[in-house]
Amino acid sequence: MDAILNRSRELKQELIQFVLDAEGELAESLESYVAAKSRPQGNRHDATYEQNLLIDSFVTEGRVADKTPLDSFIDSKPELSEGDRTLISSWRRSFTGLFAVIHILPDGFELMNWLTAKPYTVKPNDPETLEEMARFKEGDILVTRIAPVTDAYWMFSGPCMPMGRLGKPKLAVAIGNFKENHKDALYSDAPDLLEQAWQSVAKYHQEFLDFFGSDEVTLPGYQLNKKINELQELLTKRHLAAAGIDESKSLAEIAEEAGVTEAEMKAAAVEAGADSTAVSQLFDSSKGSPKMVMPKVELPAELKKAEQVSVFTHPRWGQMFLPTYAQFKAILESEDWQSNKDTNKLVRKYLDDRTINVFIWHKLAELYPTQLEKVLQAFLERPEFKLERDLEALLKEHNKPLEPELPEIASVPLHLHNLFQEALAEVNKSKSKGKKKEKTVRGFR
Repeated sequence: MDAILNRSRELKQELIQFVLDAEGELAESLESYVAAKSRPQGNRHDATYEQNLLIDSFVTEGRVADKTPLDSFIDSKPELSEGDRTLISSWRRSFTGLFAVIHILPDGFELMNWLTAKPYTVKPNDPETLEEMARFKEGDILVTRIAPVTDAYWMFSGPCMPMGRLGKPKLAVAIGNFKENHKDALYSDAPDLLEQAWQSVAKYHQEFLDFFGSDEVTLPGYQLNKKINELQELLTKRHLAAAGIDESKSLAEIAEEAGVTEAEMKAAAVEAGADSTAVSQLFDSSKGSPKMVMPKVELPAELKKAEQVSVFTHPRWGQMFLPTYAQFKAILESEDWQSNKDTNKLVRKYLDDRTINVFIWHKLAELYPTQLEKVLQAFLERPEFKLERDLEALLKEHNKPLEPELPEIASVPLHLHNLFQEALAEVNKSKSKGKKKEKTVRGFR
């Protein structure tokens, strides 16, 4: 083991011990951070793993005044050499990721971050960990934190959770779980992809406004689904036009213009699930820029059948579909809302359901401030509750993020889009086995 890797272990141990031994504001900040980030016990795979991962994350993400714990550690150690300070400072780039083992090295691994497709050479910084990781195989999936050591390689920073080899359907689920459990870590090593994802949310918001003429629309479920499909078809045509692709031309003609073979074009079309989408993706990817793909918006079956569904759009909060919004508004507009048997059930749902976010609550508070306050006072049995003063705390108490998180409508990198399409095709193929009559399987478009 080289000297700098060995030194990284010593310094990292000192840093973690500094955090654990801290008192006062730093200790309070750690306690608050862990409490806010911890998942409910039923959602944890390993409580010790999660706690250690949170402590490691806190080192660079926690705050005491305007400093991180890592900054405070450096300030507390004037005896550190310039090299040590440079090494520790580089750990600000540490991040949590879902990695695939691409190649096994004598002293570490070649990993790929599945969220961004970026490669890393990563080494354990102690012999015991390297020995424990000897069972890892190429193709295995790991959730862990890594930190830079030199320009050439990184080290395992936090605990590692091996998940073994995963087929495409299970890998797609693992990526979905990672996005749900580590929202702050999405595209951590690719801020350009994160920025593109946020830009896609704002762009779709404007396209929704242009198409519907409003940021709020209420329609029967089947009609809304039809209109959403029309909007997406329109956007696909615009995308093709922007890419310089003539829809009237044959696949062979488009392939020749794009500088690829027709076979390559057809293969891409099969992967993406739709010729026009695949053609535009392949055309764009030939330009060399990271390609982000807008996910297909499709209402769940229960919403398609709903009598009415309200959809909202926002440049940061994304899209929200609520089949009960009109019902909740009717309660807030009613004089005898207390006698309505659905009042408490709806209030509880709006507080507990994560899909009903702060944006919706702020909209209701703006439209019905007096009535909403009365309803919440009764539901909470807190006559002193004041909407303007207490609403934010109430929503935070019910685990509703007060700031937008990257919405599901955001575009995703092309390699993730293709994985999800392939995973869905495998699932549908598996379901079709054993049936007497094969049916045409349609994936998400």
